[in-house]
Amino acid sequence: MTVSPAKLDNGIGASKEASITRGQAIRIFADERRSFWIVLSLAILFFAWEVAGRIPISFAFPTFSETILAFGEMVADGSMLKAYFLTLQPLVLGVIVSAAVGIALGVAMGLSEKAEWLLAPVFIVLQAAPMAALVPLVTFVYGIGLTAKTLAVIMLALPVIVLNSYKAVRHVNPSLVDMCRSFQGNRMQQIFKIIIPDASPVLFAGLRLGIAAGFIGVMLAELLITPTGIGDLITYHRSVANYAHMYAAVASIIAVSTLTLAGLQYVETHLLRPEKRRK
Repeated sequence: MTVSPAKLDNGIGASKEASITRGQAIRIFADERRSFWIVLSLAILFFAWEVAGRIPISFAFPTFSETILAFGEMVADGSMLKAYFLTLQPLVLGVIVSAAVGIALGVAMGLSEKAEWLLAPVFIVLQAAPMAALVPLVTFVYGIGLTAKTLAVIMLALPVIVLNSYKAVRHVNPSLVDMCRSFQGNRMQQIFKIIIPDASPVLFAGLRLGIAAGFIGVMLAELLITPTGIGDLITYHRSVANYAHMYAAVASIIAVSTLTLAGLQYVETHLLRPEKRRK
């Protein structure tokens, strides 16, 4: 008994379609399971928060429901939006400057031993230095304005981005560079077509860490340099014993930083590194 080519092709196509459908179903199930565990962990956290506030473990520790109500009040009266408008200005400026300068310096250090000898010790010291003690010194030079807060963000974010970029370039697969050289690729082609693409995973990891450090820097600036933005909300409501409002401000900046880092990872995965998304 013989099988016609048409039937054979139809069978192969049907099997491929079935395998693709099964693969899609597995990915959907994995995504749903991941979302389920995220929601479950948050629910457990908020439930424990509510219970701890009702015991109470401290008179200064509000319940989760009180914190949500306080957050709604600050959004309704506009104080929360105004605070974020003031907080995001130095944060965005500092992160942009740190990302541009940090990646450039890190790549230069990774490609040049002279740049490494000159710059690496400086940024290692800056990363290890107690920035909470150094941030107030900026006030004596630049006052208490936007410049001082932007510099505080740069002081924390820049060393992280520089050192991660430097390590990323240093750990590029040398066989790829040799392949580019064997095809008579010049130095610029090696950098932009081989080195930076191969180092991009660690570059993005350093950028995420730098943004996280930038959030720390802007909060230190607002708590230590000048009480503005979210730092002002935290300081004011703590001073008048509105602890639910204080916790709402703290929780909001944590949520914003988490969503920012998650958004950056989404951009990396879905727009710049589609091969990671397919995996």
